[in-house]
Amino acid sequence: MARKNVVRLDEINIPTQVELLDIYIYPLEGGLLQPDSADIPSEEESSNDAQAESEDVVQTVDPRNSLNDLTGKEWLPETKSFFFQKGLGAKHPHAQIERLHPAPYSFQDIGRLILFFTKKGNSVLDPFGGVGSTAKACALNGRICTSIELSQEWHELSIKRLETEVSEGSSSEHSFINADCIPTLKTFADNTFNFMVTSPPYWAILNKKADHKVKKGRVEQNLATNYSSSEKDLGNIERYEDFLETLVQDVFKECGRVIKEKRYMCLVVSDFRNKSEFISFHSDLIQRLSHIDVGNGYELTLQGVKILAQNHKSLLPYGYPFAYVENIHHQYILIFRKTKKKGAAK
Repeated sequence: MARKNVVRLDEINIPTQVELLDIYIYPLEGGLLQPDSADIPSEEESSNDAQAESEDVVQTVDPRNSLNDLTGKEWLPETKSFFFQKGLGAKHPHAQIERLHPAPYSFQDIGRLILFFTKKGNSVLDPFGGVGSTAKACALNGRICTSIELSQEWHELSIKRLETEVSEGSSSEHSFINADCIPTLKTFADNTFNFMVTSPPYWAILNKKADHKVKKGRVEQNLATNYSSSEKDLGNIERYEDFLETLVQDVFKECGRVIKEKRYMCLVVSDFRNKSEFISFHSDLIQRLSHIDVGNGYELTLQGVKILAQNHKSLLPYGYPFAYVENIHHQYILIFRKTKKKGAAK
């Protein structure tokens, strides 16, 4: 029978954070390690061997793991720098509330982030709650969400969503705040939340003239095409620089203050076009948020950028046949951590 080779990462020059992980390397089928036919076990031997192997390899959460409830085997694939967006599909019964919002994001994608950056029972903040994708992900995975949403319409739909898509009464286990997130964040004490995840407005792109995609996908179906008409809505700020300044200084800096030490915040964003100009929104945020002071000797440090690939989107002939205009089929997940500033008193 083929033998199992076990390589411990602590025997290799790997950072100590992942010393707990085991990688199990098996012979490759059809490759150089393919055994001779005489060495291939019978079906009964294979079954017994698999059962014994399963009993031998018991995956447990390392007692030093204070971040999440993942085993080493579960942890490792989540450190890839990309994953593919996952959704229910537009016709699924549980996608009908989500699609009412002009820019929702998948609760399944947010669920992956929540499972990695929190433990069961931890608190999660979303300052742009929308129709409750973060809240639903928390409800399904045993976390407690605080969701702030300016629009009364989206706020009420987010509560309805949990009641209909999770279970009756589930919304009462979370905090839904119908208010402007800027003054609301200031009411929270320092170091309140275990994790923050959100997808902020992409400036005023939802207020631009509707293109073919928007007309067919939303206008013809009488669906909303922007967040709101409120002057407090960041998506209605006229100048991009003013929008960035408000988003960074009044929202994300405050989020950094209210998450706990060494905890994380994830921002799901996309680049976009403003008329003929390509706006690198994700890099503008990185430049402004990296090492920003969040008070009491702490700062936000960039830990990674994950690509969220949207392989399901249709290609449209933008620019053809005159100029290159990109079909933007991915988002960025910007991962920041609250760390002690160098030289700051402990």
